[in-house]
Amino acid sequence: MRRPLILVAALLAALPGVAQAGASDPVTPVLAALAVVLTAAKVAGDLSVRAGQPAVLGELVVGVLLGNLSLVGIGWFEPVETSAAVDILARLGVIVLLFEVGLESTVADMLRVGLPSLVVALVGVVTPFALGWAVSAWLLPDRSAYVHAFIGATLTATSVGITAPVLRDLGRSQSPEARIILGAAVIDDVLGLVILAAVSGMIQAADQGRSPSAGAIAVVLLKAVAFLVGALVLGHWLSPHLFRIVNRLKGRGVFVTAALVLCFLLAWLGAIVGLAPIVGAYAAGLILDERVFRQFTERGEETLERLVHPISAFLVPVFFVLMGMHVELSAFARPEVVGLAAGLTAAAILGKQACALGAYPPGLDRRSIGIGMVPRGEVGLIFANIGLGLTLAGQSIIDRGIYGAVVMMVIVTTMVTPPALKWSLGKGAARSQR
Repeated sequence: MRRPLILVAALLAALPGVAQAGASDPVTPVLAALAVVLTAAKVAGDLSVRAGQPAVLGELVVGVLLGNLSLVGIGWFEPVETSAAVDILARLGVIVLLFEVGLESTVADMLRVGLPSLVVALVGVVTPFALGWAVSAWLLPDRSAYVHAFIGATLTATSVGITAPVLRDLGRSQSPEARIILGAAVIDDVLGLVILAAVSGMIQAADQGRSPSAGAIAVVLLKAVAFLVGALVLGHWLSPHLFRIVNRLKGRGVFVTAALVLCFLLAWLGAIVGLAPIVGAYAAGLILDERVFRQFTERGEETLERLVHPISAFLVPVFFVLMGMHVELSAFARPEVVGLAAGLTAAAILGKQACALGAYPPGLDRRSIGIGMVPRGEVGLIFANIGLGLTLAGQSIIDRGIYGAVVMMVIVTTMVTPPALKWSLGKGAARSQR
């Protein structure tokens, strides 16, 4: 464990000199930044896993630490946080991340989850959205309704990547509760993306001086739904034929390249129609299922998830570290930011507990279902990051104080879920054995 820490310290000490030495070559400072960011991310991820937490939590926390070293007089990382090149890599990391999240499910999986998962998902989106709006309106009374709506939207999604490993480790991944949790989490992501598209569209319209009417909001919602449904239906039908052609091409990496082309193309189309690029990337992941994989795996290729993993292992940590660096710890000296962080965390937890009330048939462990839906993880961070880029009357919808409060909510919900879910499932198992 000492060797990685020594390596990080050495890189930190060398960074200022490396950056100055490569001042005439624009790529050299980026190389130095990536060396430090990736090393810090992997060491922090390892420490987080050893502590029983997901690696992403360590990556986020180390980003917070690196971004606030200026508080103790160390300003080496300020150029990293403002680097356009690092920002582009982080944005690509978001695209690949949502593509991977989509790959973990398929259109068929979404159709099979059944009415219980749909009910849990709907309650688990509406309730946190309303509670988040209420907390924002209460604690930020001077902010516009657009700010309250966007903060509510950041609470809607569920991070299946936090809950799924816990269920797998406990041998409960095939239980009825697990199927409802995982199915509802997938639907939550889709609904959250639609809500994000609608709220972002309203904010952009207001920033351009247009007052969003009910009709305009309906158009944005219909556009988001139409894009997702159209991409899924058309892609589900076309992808086997397209990849059958790709299968005839010779050379290395044809399969993963074609998949990434589809991901980037749909992300671009999503942006063109006024949605966040992550919507298209997520849709691309959902489209590519076993029917597409089979023709490649039969000739000895790795599965797409395995092929994409090295790319995400490089790009995604850059995103999480950079998101952590955007948090200004000095903002937490303001009581209103601390209060907002506490209020959003309470709303995030209570909102997902409410969704357990929609779980049926009777006999299910509703408490575990509610706890399993609590973590916000990567999707909440993506929403908050998009908010940093949205403006209204020249001001960011999400300022650094609000952003820090959202990140704290993500960290707390991510940390409390694994031990709480293990405790709840253990209590449920003991109760069923009586």
